[in-house]
Amino acid sequence: MTTTVTIVGAGLGGLTLARVLHVHGVSATIYEAEHSAESRTQGGQLDLHEEDGQRALHMAGLTEQYEGIIHRGGGARRVYDTDGNVLVEVPDDGSMTRPETLRGEIRRILLESLPEGTVQWGKKLASVAAVGAAEHELVFTDGTTATTNVLVGADGTWSKVRPLVSDAVPIYSGFSYVDSYLHSVSIDYPDIADTVGDGALYGIMPGKGFLAHREVGDVVHTYVILHRPVEWFDAIDLTDAATSRARVAAEFDGWSPKLTALISEGEQPPAVRKIYQLPDAHRWERTPGVTLIGDAAHVTVPGGDGANLAMFDGAQLAEAIASHPDDIETALAEYEAIIFPRSEAAAIAAHRTVDTIFGTGAPDGVVKLFEGVLADQRAAAQR
Repeated sequence: MTTTVTIVGAGLGGLTLARVLHVHGVSATIYEAEHSAESRTQGGQLDLHEEDGQRALHMAGLTEQYEGIIHRGGGARRVYDTDGNVLVEVPDDGSMTRPETLRGEIRRILLESLPEGTVQWGKKLASVAAVGAAEHELVFTDGTTATTNVLVGADGTWSKVRPLVSDAVPIYSGFSYVDSYLHSVSIDYPDIADTVGDGALYGIMPGKGFLAHREVGDVVHTYVILHRPVEWFDAIDLTDAATSRARVAAEFDGWSPKLTALISEGEQPPAVRKIYQLPDAHRWERTPGVTLIGDAAHVTVPGGDGANLAMFDGAQLAEAIASHPDDIETALAEYEAIIFPRSEAAAIAAHRTVDTIFGTGAPDGVVKLFEGVLADQRAAAQR
């Protein structure tokens, strides 16, 4: 192959694409807006699925490295009612179907697997435009430019590459996550550590609730979910930790302090993550020399598949390119034919998952889900 694949975005999808290309002897350059791998934290834990996220790492030749960073015991689940009573508890049975791992650690092993210089840091894309039949020019905010005939947008929800292939614009889903961290919980917040346990906590009512993870490093990472308009979140002064935490906690007046402490405690201000989505059936006409992966292609509500699909997108695109090194258009067409129906099905399933957890019957949906998991564990133990 005489050209380098150009990737915009060094998230998990873009890095997986570059790594699998490298495995097949195809070079890639990633342009990333962040100034270094340590510029910011990379979010919380991910449960990588056997059928996509783990499969992508296998295609990348990184299964052994991945198994070394799994949070053993992190797969436990505990559901509370608003009075602080446990409704159902599922232990971590050690299954490798969907083990928990920190997103930042997955990113680290991917970065370490790439040749030096693959990621060009501090390259924030200002604009991109077609300059030929299948060529595109990238202009960065530092004034530099690059030209490529194989461009992949792995640049997330607000992708600057997406407009080359699609007019679709993400819309607000109606709810947002408020992220909060507590550190040294076993020492400084022992009651919270005991409430959350070793894995995940769910405290849910229709339209709102708490999800919390016990993460490696004695950390509790809480996601407060609220169905509110964008303007409601914009009105919160997130620079004031005490006031912003109290404002969010007030939405759970009457709930057990065991749960509200997840947001009311702590000295750092929370962060708001507004949830946007593309149409479930988002797809585009074949556009010479360019395609999309991950959230740039199919961002939707959190249903457990976002990072998994991004990584699998990247791995499968890499294999398609490696299979057709002299016919990029065939490679891109084959890849898109695979991801269009898959991402639509995943988006529909994600909406169904959100409705199960936060819909009008909450928390009954998630209780029944985990009771089924618990029954399966017990049946497997008896075999």
